[in-house]
Amino acid sequence: MTAGQPLRDDPQPRRHSPPALHPAVVPAYPPPESDADESWVWSQIKAEARRDADAEPALASFLYATVLSHSSLDRSLAFHLANKLCSSTLLSTLLYDLFVASLAAHPTLRAAVVADLLAARSRDPACVGFSHCLLNYKGFLAIQAQRVAHVLWAQDRRALALALQSRVAEVFAVDIHPAAAIGKGVLLDHATGVVIGETAVIGDNVSILHHVTLGGTGKAVGDRHPKIGDGVLIGAGATILGNVRIGAGAKIGAGSLVLIDVPPRTTAVGNPARLLGGKKGDDMPGESMDHTSFIQQWSDYSI
Repeated sequence: MTAGQPLRDDPQPRRHSPPALHPAVVPAYPPPESDADESWVWSQIKAEARRDADAEPALASFLYATVLSHSSLDRSLAFHLANKLCSSTLLSTLLYDLFVASLAAHPTLRAAVVADLLAARSRDPACVGFSHCLLNYKGFLAIQAQRVAHVLWAQDRRALALALQSRVAEVFAVDIHPAAAIGKGVLLDHATGVVIGETAVIGDNVSILHHVTLGGTGKAVGDRHPKIGDGVLIGAGATILGNVRIGAGAKIGAGSLVLIDVPPRTTAVGNPARLLGGKKGDDMPGESMDHTSFIQQWSDYSI
């Protein structure tokens, strides 16, 4: 294999020919009793891949190599990431082994993969299936690669973690520092231009749209980036700077500049951001994707 050549098959011993692809009925999403189960999600991905391979023969080889030839979701994801992120000097085989080992050693990473797939499928009306997210959503892929880089960072393998960050930024246009801590059930919708700094923390069930920055305020060192609570929704083009806290269930309007703490279940909108009253109830904007319910309280808001 030449340097940087994409993997062409699962490195596991597989010598048989691809099985015949038969039409598959994709079950309705989701069965409540198993919507967080890894085996169920993997079965949906395989069923969708078989269906799509039959419907579009041009994709059959790609779908077999990336999904159908693999024994598990983590191996399929590792194979796909390795092919996406390899270069002439960063070999796909090395990356595959790295991703497989990290996912095998850290069950929380695998659980986060499933939670992120479920998040994309349930929150994004443009997501037509789990396989669509796994294969085509660069925000999803960027987060999974960052989680492996985060493991490397914690192991003091920082040169490799930073190299992986660089490749993710080049390939996906998403720049997340490997030290940033990211929860599960996170959706980077569209994802282009997202920047997340070194000491940022993102909770569970958060949704972030494109061109969002979670950054610092200058040359300050130490803990200097935002802390995002569970269930937060951050609209497109929003900028949150400094070691500020965005409370659980808060909402940041598109294009806003936030330099202050935002209490839980409160909307921040504008430049600089203005806080609108808290909202009672169980609704979490990061899950409901409700971008506009605050507009009645914001008479001079314009798009």
